[in-house]
Amino acid sequence: MKLSSNLRFYDLFLSISILIIFSPLIMLVFFICLLETGKPLFIQLRVGKNQNPFKLIKFRTMRINTPSLASHLVNKNSITKFGKLIRILKIDELPQLINVIRGEMSLVGPRPCLFNQEELIKERLKEDIFSAKPGITGLAQINEVDMSDPKKLSEFDKKMINTLNQKTYFKYLLFTFIGKGMGDRIKNK
Repeated sequence: MKLSSNLRFYDLFLSISILIIFSPLIMLVFFICLLETGKPLFIQLRVGKNQNPFKLIKFRTMRINTPSLASHLVNKNSITKFGKLIRILKIDELPQLINVIRGEMSLVGPRPCLFNQEELIKERLKEDIFSAKPGITGLAQINEVDMSDPKKLSEFDKKMINTLNQKTYFKYLLFTFIGKGMGDRIKNK
């Protein structure tokens, strides 16, 4: 229980701090995404803790009519010009800090999947992954394991959940911040 309350404190403190520090960048990206697509935020229903639905918030990096699929299944031509840059820099993830503040996500945890990713949900149920809050980054992301391999991803998520402590929490955040791993990628379709 102590670890859980400590991690929640870190989630809140870091998320609020990042939003304040990077607010000029966030406003700039919001404005550019608004000019590029007309809708700067992308809000999508995702599977949360205990399989409860929540609305994930990101900066829009894909065209408006892109199908609601996992990133590895989306055509690379769906990504906007500015979207390519903010995906590489992982800036598109910044609005998820709102999900963290609202308690729907943690900074560190399994990436939240879509309800139509049935194979991944099945593998995650086997490993009891939905007992943890989804996160922005984690062990799988820094090791470049994405949702295209549901079994492997679930195994990495289980290992992360079982070994999560203050040290690994900050390790995953540091590795993400310095650019280790790429998370879910658009494949060359």
